[in-house]
Amino acid sequence: MKIAIVGAGIAGLTAAHDLIKNGHQITIFEAADYVGGLAAGFKESHWDWSVERFYHHWFQSDSAMLGLIEELGWSDQLVFPRPVTVMYHKDKFYPFDSIPSALMYPGLGWGVNKVRFGLVNLAIRFTNNWQALEKFTVDEWMRKYAGDKAYEAVWEPMLIGKFGERYARQVNMAWMWARLKARTPRLGTFTGGFQAFSDQFAAFLKGKGVQIRLNTPVKSIQRNSDSGLTITSSFGEEIFDQCLVSSSPSLMARIAPELPKQYLEGLLNLKSLGAVVLILAIKHQLSKEGYYWFNLPKKAGFPFLALVEHTNYLKPDYFGGDHIIYCGDYLETDHEYFQLTQEEIIQRFTPSLQRINPEFQPDWVKNAWLYRTQYAQPVPFINHSKNIPDIRTPITGLFFASMSQVYPWDRGTNFAVEIAHRAATMMGK
Repeated sequence: MKIAIVGAGIAGLTAAHDLIKNGHQITIFEAADYVGGLAAGFKESHWDWSVERFYHHWFQSDSAMLGLIEELGWSDQLVFPRPVTVMYHKDKFYPFDSIPSALMYPGLGWGVNKVRFGLVNLAIRFTNNWQALEKFTVDEWMRKYAGDKAYEAVWEPMLIGKFGERYARQVNMAWMWARLKARTPRLGTFTGGFQAFSDQFAAFLKGKGVQIRLNTPVKSIQRNSDSGLTITSSFGEEIFDQCLVSSSPSLMARIAPELPKQYLEGLLNLKSLGAVVLILAIKHQLSKEGYYWFNLPKKAGFPFLALVEHTNYLKPDYFGGDHIIYCGDYLETDHEYFQLTQEEIIQRFTPSLQRINPEFQPDWVKNAWLYRTQYAQPVPFINHSKNIPDIRTPITGLFFASMSQVYPWDRGTNFAVEIAHRAATMMGK
């Protein structure tokens, strides 16, 4: 078959890999001038490695992603350091990346609170029945079983930071289950960065005959009067037997308006948040303790959700001696951060760096980059499984695979690979 794929992110590339193996002709349409999607990166001339626009890493439990890399024969290019994640409590930061370290966290208090916290974490890790959990919000379930103290010290600040006051108490417990179930303290990346992986993967696919058209947004997908689908892009109109769209629900709705009303409404009713990430190259190490990931509570006055010192995970040597800092947040797309200039964001964010290291000065900043995306974090409400659009759409030959469909799992490249495998299997039949 002649198959089109919209989007050269990890899902699109993986689907192309699966389909080309079965002898199909594959053309990938990508609006950007690079492959990798939200996992793409950039590279300064004096850096050996790229830096992701939006921070990314793999977990040791990411079996789909690691399995793909093994199949490609590139496992020797995986790197799995063990950086330190910390939580804030009364102007100090404490390690919080294992149950033992979490039990030492003073924000939990003592005695029964820590016992309940430990038991809840163990219970979540040992159950697979997430369907029962999606009937409850994280807020109500955690308050009942972990207790108000543990919930308000650990999970509530995370939910408010990630989903905002508007949605934090509406997120269902299956989302939290998946988060705690799948994550590991060791975090992986690819030698050279995620962009190196995406570029290498794209080159491999081209060698197998896949066409990858960059700077080529798809304008519309319509049923052809004879058979198949007519795809309109800057290349004009072309007919394909099948098409997989691996982008956001809103883009799918826009380029495929012939979808039945019920399916279209399902796409448009899915709620997601955008992301704003400021990346700084600074002269000196920010965290003297070598901490990597700082969970920052909004109630404590921090203007963003997470501070990630990338070069406490990977050596500054990879980046010409620069120390790389991420300041990131998930926000509704009408938030002012989507309108402020880069300089205004820097002025808003950098004073908080002095709370991490009082010695920090603005002249430490050597360079800065600001990245924003409208589609970053799907919001899963109660009984969210009934809201997930089918991969196989009502239009014959048209398929859809996005981060909004990997539920109950959280968005990430591992689940992009997993859903791409599922879509390609359906398409090959």
